[in-house]
This record gives sequence, structure tokens and C-alpha cells, in this order.
Amino acid sequence: MFLKNYDLQLSAYTKEFNTNLNIAFPVMMGQLGHVMVGFVDNVMIGRLGAAPLAAVSLGNSLVFIALSLGIGFSFAITPLIAEANGASNIEKGRSYFHHGIILCAVNGILLFLLLLLAKPILYYLDQPPEVVALAIPYLEIVAFSMIPLMIFQAYKQFADGLSQTKYAMYATLIANVVNVVFNYLLIYGIWIFPRLELKGAAIGTLISRFFMLWFIWEILRRKMKFRGYFIWTKKELFKTHIFKRLLALGFPSALQMFFEVAIFAGTVFLAGTLGTIPQAANQIALNLASMTFMIAVGLGVTATIRVGNQKGLKNYSDLRRIAFSTFLLVFLIEAVFAIGFILLKNWLPTIYINNVEVIVLAAQLLIIAALFQLSDGLQVVILGALRGLQDVKFPTLICFIAYWIIGFPISIYFGKAEHLGSIGIWLGLFAGLTASAVMLYFRFNYLSRKLVLKEKFDFKQRSFSNTEI
Repeated sequence: MFLKNYDLQLSAYTKEFNTNLNIAFPVMMGQLGHVMVGFVDNVMIGRLGAAPLAAVSLGNSLVFIALSLGIGFSFAITPLIAEANGASNIEKGRSYFHHGIILCAVNGILLFLLLLLAKPILYYLDQPPEVVALAIPYLEIVAFSMIPLMIFQAYKQFADGLSQTKYAMYATLIANVVNVVFNYLLIYGIWIFPRLELKGAAIGTLISRFFMLWFIWEILRRKMKFRGYFIWTKKELFKTHIFKRLLALGFPSALQMFFEVAIFAGTVFLAGTLGTIPQAANQIALNLASMTFMIAVGLGVTATIRVGNQKGLKNYSDLRRIAFSTFLLVFLIEAVFAIGFILLKNWLPTIYINNVEVIVLAAQLLIIAALFQLSDGLQVVILGALRGLQDVKFPTLICFIAYWIIGFPISIYFGKAEHLGSIGIWLGLFAGLTASAVMLYFRFNYLSRKLVLKEKFDFKQRSFSNTEI
């Protein structure tokens, strides 16, 4: 029988878990490394009080919006490198790599300047004045780190395209150690170093990101298998059609990331209108949720890779089965984290701060975070599967509708002090992420079923032709 009936066989999905996790693990660790930079800043700054913690939240809300755009554009590098590598065309791969570095460097500079220009916005968002005053100097320094971070992304996506995901993981994890050390020295003024508090955290982040870029550049250029890609010639540097192809693939992905990250940043601004305590609690819950979300991001990349491979092989029944195995896996993993959030809701916030009011409110938000991360994990993995099908435009529209037509209006209305406050803000997040997961699922189900039906039809046609012969 050409197509096996996998629908009633759970083992048909669970047997793919090991392969999924093997591909996803380095990506998970690398993404967690990025989040850990924020985690370290939050934990160390939280010891200084609620206002400094809220300032880090406010400053990073703008940084994360810029970061989502830059990383989204860099995603275009990986499939193009993989395509060239599959064709054993080093020249084409080298051209994509070099143009990708230039694009990411330009993006880094533009995002740095954009963040500097955006500073005055913080004064008009009805935020606590003491929080804004602390956030501005922090933002100025962290904004500059966008330049090395975006160039690092170019190297990372290049290595991912060659299925060498471990080097970016090494760079990110070691950079976190550098960040912890310099944070400790500069925030609290240890040994010969001055006590800079928030500025010290920002400088630690900046140093760690320059180190991360240096590390991945050094390790990749020394590897024999990469040397063919590190030959630079002037005639290959500026080819308009390559830039256009990178932008055509990267722009929809950048918008998808922007729509989601922007709504989370919006919750920071909404929490700030409620006061310093709600904003600090919001930051704790967001940081914890973002760490578990990185597990889903790794599986989202896995879905892109595996669905893309099966699409190329035209094995559409296996494509659908493998995709659903990633959906099931992420749901089970996020369910475990959800239970953990609920059971540890009163203890987890104490890692960040000893303010009782902040801890109590953060514990309430973690209950909602436990629920919405199920939807959040599913939607990012389904989005990855759709990217593997090269379906990027319609999912971008879905993300916009889910987050900004459904989710954010709910956050605005119920997030007012006279309604539900911080709880209402997070109910909006839950609604937006759930709507996204449901609509993206229907989109993938529709497209994958159509491909399977096509596969059945083509098989019957071939069988009929062979019978006639």
C-alpha cells in the first residue's frame, strides 16, 4: 500500500522525536543563550530594586523589536546556503554568504541608529519617570551591541545552512560566561572596576556580543571545510539580484517576528502605565516565558528543515507526518513547563527580586504564562513548518490579525487599572497566541492535505499508465 494510515498510530509520530530533538538541540541552546543574557541582567539588576528592573524591561522592549527585524532578515541566508551546498556550488554559496554579511552589517547599523532615534518615545508612553531616566543610558549602550550581534547572525545562519549548528551554540554559551563576569564586576563595582549598576549591565552585554562575533569568526575561518567560503573578491561583493533574493525571503520572516515581538513589547508599555511594580512583575514573567519559548524555537527550525527536505523529495505523506510529530513534541514539552510554572509560581520570581508586591503579582502572571505558552509553542513550530513549505506571505497576514486585531485590543481594554490590570494584559497575549496557533494550524492542514491528495493522484496515474502498458 503506497500511503500508510498513520492517523491512528501514535508511534508513527513519536518515533520521529529523537531525530527532531537531535536537530533542534543546538538551536535551542543557542537561542537560550541569547535569552540568558537578558536573564542574567534581570537577576543581577533585580537586586538593586524594582525601578532598575523595570528600566531594563523598558529599554529591552525597544531592543527586542529591533532585534526581531534583524534576525528575521538573517533567516534568508540559511536556505540559500543549504541550496548552494546541496548543489556543491561553493561559488554561489560564498556569494550568498558575503552578501548576507553585508546585509546584516547594514541592518545592525540601521537598527542602532533607529534605537537612538527612538529614545524620546519613552518619554511619551506614560511610563514612571524614574524608570525612563534609568532606561535611557542602558538603551544607548545596548543599542550599539546590535552591530556585532547582527553580523554574528550572518555567520550563524551561514553555518546553519551547512548543518553546522554547534558552532553558534558554543559561541553563545561562552559569551554568556563573559556576560556574567563583566556584569558582576561592573554592576556592583567589584575589585578595580567602578560601580555602574544599569550601565554596567549594558556594557557587559556589549562586551559579550563582540566576543561572540569574534569567537564564531575565528572558529569558522580556521576550519578547513569553511575555507572556500572565506575567499573575498571585489567583483562578488555587490550583486543586486542576490540582495533582492535575500530581501524577498527575509522580509516576510522579519514581519512575522516583528508582529509577535512587538505585541510583547506593547505589554511592557501597558504594564508601565500601571506603575513600577506591575512593570517589574511583567518583566519577570516575560523573561521566564521567553526561556521556555526558545525550546519551541529550536523545534520550529527543525520543522522548517525536515518539512523542506520532504518537500524537495516530494514525500508529502511523510512531510505531513513528520510535521505533526514536531507539533506533538512541542505541545508535550510546553505542557511540562506549564505544570512547572504553576507549581513553582511563588518561588520563581524570588530568583529575580525580594520585593513582596512584585513577587505576588508575578506569580499570578505565571499562571497565565503557563497556559499561553502551549499556544505560543505550537504557533512557532507550525510557522516553521509553513516556512519549510515556502509559504511565508499568508502566515504573515495571519500573525498580524492574531496579534494586532485580536490580541492587543484585548490587552488594551482589560489591561486598564479599572478592569483587570496586569492580568488583563496577559489575557490579551493568551488570546492572540491562541488565535495564531489555530489559524496557522488550519493553514498547514489545508496545504499539506492538498499535497497528499496530489501525491495519491499522481501515484494512481502512474499505476494506471503501467497497467495499460
